[in-house]
This record gives sequence, structure tokens and C-alpha cells, in this order.
Amino acid sequence: MMPSFFPANRPAVCLAPMAGFSDRTFRLLCRERGADLVTSEMISAKGLCFMSEKTRALYLPKEGDAPYAVQLFGNEPETIAKAVAIVERDLGGLLRSIDLNMGCPAPKIAGNGDGSALMRDPVLAGEIVRAAAEASHMPVSVKFRKGWDAAHENAEEFARICEENGAAFLTIHGRTREQMYAGQADRACMARVKCAVKIPVLANGDVHDAQSALDTLRETGCDGVMIGRGALGNPFVFEEIVSALEGRSYTPPSWDERRETAMRHAQMALEEKGDHAIVELRKHLAFYLRGIHDAAKLRTRINACKTLEELQQIWG
Repeated sequence: MMPSFFPANRPAVCLAPMAGFSDRTFRLLCRERGADLVTSEMISAKGLCFMSEKTRALYLPKEGDAPYAVQLFGNEPETIAKAVAIVERDLGGLLRSIDLNMGCPAPKIAGNGDGSALMRDPVLAGEIVRAAAEASHMPVSVKFRKGWDAAHENAEEFARICEENGAAFLTIHGRTREQMYAGQADRACMARVKCAVKIPVLANGDVHDAQSALDTLRETGCDGVMIGRGALGNPFVFEEIVSALEGRSYTPPSWDERRETAMRHAQMALEEKGDHAIVELRKHLAFYLRGIHDAAKLRTRINACKTLEELQQIWG
């Protein structure tokens, strides 16, 4: 059964959770451009249970927030269950689903037994999914990888364990933890995962435009795509893909439209987080420059930018 936020007439097109990137401002921009589901940055379940205000600030709703999913990471079933209860209490009707991070390859995450490290312990992973599903009143999903490394590719088995323990849908990234983000995402692996379970599956990896989305969906049979790095500096990608799926024409944004969106992104972030947000914004804004003349020079100037006024001068 499809979760309620999946479109009835086409595959879903979703924003991936990305640490340091999928904050409230970026989620809103992506929703405006047609993303069916947006997800918070990954959030420490343990941090929530310690009632860390810094951790809660990653997802706490504010006026104008669209509904979204919250991604949690952790390796203790009891802690995950407590964190789910806290998120549901805080978000109420703004919560669309709970996502469990079992795919992050970052050493500081996997090195502590979280993220993709859980693919080496499918039994524990299943216990975590079960604890979350029993604690949640909303659908619980799991985002995971092809496996830990080339010698331990267990995505199909892992998917079945997640399903058996109550996952409502899955997202498969077609690379191992060892690969990080190198090489090409394995669509054949995604297709095998889709065939291994009865619940919906989203394909993640190397989706950056309409053609790559259509190719991924055709080759995998998945129920939708989840876009991460392909959306950075390009929230328009959701509109592009949805238009292609619905058979509508699409006109790529002009440079002026991209520039206006980048500046709006900056202004929204500053209103949200204050003047210190300009430093955090640099990495976002650099992505808006992809493919333009003198992009490297502009990135250098942006990386030295400290105020909105300086940013306006750079963008012209």
C-alpha cells in the first residue's frame, strides 16, 4: 500500500535527507518546485533523548513549514523508539513519516555503529525498524545502501528484514558504503530490491535531471526517485522531473531565474538563522553556479562573503 503522500498517478519525486543541506529553507524551496516529500537533515536519536535544543532545532516547525519527514539515526532500538515519540509530539500534523538512516557512509557516523554500519548487522537493524514502527503513528521508512562493501552486498536480504519488521517503504542507494559516492549507482541492485519486497521502493543515486529519473525508473521498476546531490543549487529539478512524468513541457530556468532563486534562498536562510547563516550558505550558493562562465572565480568570492550586501554585489 502506497503512503498517502505518494501520488496516485505517477512515481514519487522526493528530496533526500542531507546533513548540512536539507534544512527548512531548502526543503521549502524544493516543495515549491514540486517535491512530493521532503526530509529533514539526519538527526541523532540519542541527541533527542538528551533533549538537546541544537538537535531539536534541526526539525522543529515554524510558521509556513510544509509537511515533511524526519530522519533519525542511531543503533539502539529503545533510544530510537523514544526519539520517534519526541518527534511525533513536536511535529503533530506536520509529520509525514519517520525515516531511519541505515546508509550514511560518513566515518563519524558509520564508525559509531550507526548509518551504513547497520548493514553489517541486519538482525539489529530489524529490531530498530520494529521499535520505530511500534512507537510511530506514521509510516516508517528505511534508507540504506547496496551493502557495506563489494564482498558484503546484502541489499535484498536487508530490504526483506526491514519489510518484515514494519517498514512502510524503502529507499535504496545503489552504492556500497566502501564506494561512498564514487562510481555509478547500481540500478540492477535497485531493481532486485524492488523485486524482493512488496512495499514501495524509492531509487536513489545519480538522479539529476528528467532523463536520468526516467531511465532509473524504467530500469529499476521502483515506485519513485529520491534526489540528493542532484538538487543542490537546482531545486528546479523536481519541476523538471514531474513535468516529464506527467507529459508536460518544461522550460529550464534562465540564469536570471537561477540567480533570483539563489538570492531568495540566502534571504530566507538569513531570516531563519540570523547573520551567521551566511557562512553556512556558501556551500549551497556555490552549487547554483554550476555550468556558468567564470564559476570558479565567483565561488572564490562567495567563500569570502560575510554579509548579504556583499553577496548581492557578487551576484549582480
